[in-house]
Amino acid sequence: MNAKVNITNRAGASFPVRRMNFDFDQVPEYWMNDSASLTHFMTGLSALFPAGEKFFIDSVRAVRYHPSIKDNLDLQKEISAFIGQEAMHTHEHIGFNASAQKYGHDVDRLDQMTDKTIQTARLILGKVMKPFGVTQDMFDLMATTALEHFTATLATQLLENKHIQQLMTDETMAYMWYWHAIEENEHKAVAYDVFEGVFGKGIKAYIARCGSLIAAMLTLFVVQSYFVGRLLQQDNKLAAQSLKELYQFAYSPSKGIISGMAKEMLLYFKPGFHPNDIDSHALLNTWRVKLGL
Repeated sequence: MNAKVNITNRAGASFPVRRMNFDFDQVPEYWMNDSASLTHFMTGLSALFPAGEKFFIDSVRAVRYHPSIKDNLDLQKEISAFIGQEAMHTHEHIGFNASAQKYGHDVDRLDQMTDKTIQTARLILGKVMKPFGVTQDMFDLMATTALEHFTATLATQLLENKHIQQLMTDETMAYMWYWHAIEENEHKAVAYDVFEGVFGKGIKAYIARCGSLIAAMLTLFVVQSYFVGRLLQQDNKLAAQSLKELYQFAYSPSKGIISGMAKEMLLYFKPGFHPNDIDSHALLNTWRVKLGL
């Protein structure tokens, strides 16, 4: 797998921070089933993570000492571990993105565009929401909570969808994505618990979190689709066959990774929903054993 694993002190959290050190030097250009379209789909996702994970960390850090949660020692331990895991994800995706850049795929530019999109959207929508009593810190946390549900749901698909796993033909990249998927599920409730601790469980909080999920998913779909199209175009691979492959991989009703997320994504709109309502303990235990974690 070309990676070294060092599990650090849990500091009392319910999940550890694993220090990874992947070597991406031997990862082939089209590492996913020797397919440009499938590889670029995953690269388009990876380009979202460095700026995205930093946004998640900053959003939770900004409110972690809010009066309503600052004395919740268990939650504070979870927040520390959440930050540690997300920082590690950022580090490793930067490493992979750099390896894709070496093949001439301009992932650096996509990373910059992700950061600009996040900062522009948060400031504009933050101002729009301000008259309704929503502060910038509140808006950022709303968006983070929604996007964390997306990443946890995507992670579940990576760990359950046998068709997708068969396409992960490079050992290093498969291990990286499975490790990332495990950890997204391990900390899937942290941002949500912070959100509920700060904003409660009332109708205002429900509308805020549901509205932020809709806005976040629309933005994410547009940005990631543009990234994939841009990567394919720059690679002279934007053709009907590539689009067909992408549809089958992502949106096919029977085995698509995005279509497979639909049921779990919709649970977010259920009043009283909590991420831990989706029991992933057995799934994660199986994969921790498989990966030696």
